[in-house]
Amino acid sequence: MTYSFHPEAEAEFNHAIDYYEEREIGLGYDFAIEVHDSIQNILKFPEAWNPLGDGIRSCLTNRFPYGVIYSKVDEEIFILAIMHCHREPDYWRKRLEE
Repeated sequence: MTYSFHPEAEAEFNHAIDYYEEREIGLGYDFAIEVHDSIQNILKFPEAWNPLGDGIRSCLTNRFPYGVIYSKVDEEIFILAIMHCHREPDYWRKRLEE
């Protein structure tokens, strides 16, 4: 199984890495590893997390307040958002219309 990012999801992922790296050297790397681990879990068990509706699911990271919002299309995971859990929870829904 493969995965890909919505362009805005990839941008917010990179922005969050930069944010954490500015706070503390190495923290951005830790964040990237945490998100990567979540994506690997999704690839292994794509149906394991509760649906948010319309075939969309969210896998939370362990250490950081982020979720990987994704859908499974055939044999690909499409990541819609790397969402901060304490901010606008449904902002990514507009990406479904694209």
